[in-house]
Amino acid sequence: MHIQAGDTEYLVRAADPDDDDFILGLASRFVDFELPKWRRRNVVLEGIRNDIGRHLDDQPPGSFMFVVEDDSSGDRCGFLHLQLVTDFFTGHQNCHISDLAVIPSMDGKGVGKALLAYAEQFAREHRCERLQLAVFPGNARAIKLYEQYGFGTEMLRMVKPL
Repeated sequence: MHIQAGDTEYLVRAADPDDDDFILGLASRFVDFELPKWRRRNVVLEGIRNDIGRHLDDQPPGSFMFVVEDDSSGDRCGFLHLQLVTDFFTGHQNCHISDLAVIPSMDGKGVGKALLAYAEQFAREHRCERLQLAVFPGNARAIKLYEQYGFGTEMLRMVKPL
């Protein structure tokens, strides 16, 4: 499917095994900000890489990996991982944005917004009740994007290190 970001058109396609290294290479984007003081960057990064790797290898039901490419050059510039999940309160199906990352050179160029629009369309096509995601509080740039796109805080996950 094609999406538009600014003046550029992008292709969103299902990820294939040739994309694994590219996708895993973007995992560092998920720790490129201030983490909670009790989280060690290398441990969080390893956990994220392991989770993404498991989804790439096992392709569990309800898990969908996409890559976004510049339509004219074919260069990969980001990826999106969506999961169909059951809402705890209603029992209805929701779409969870598990991972969304773009290469650093594409920051601020609308690719993230375009991927959010793609995720919303995917969720509607799959008759989801809600589109949801989780984000670290130190990731101010992502939070700002999500709020601009209409996301709001529903529940806070609080942690006490032991």
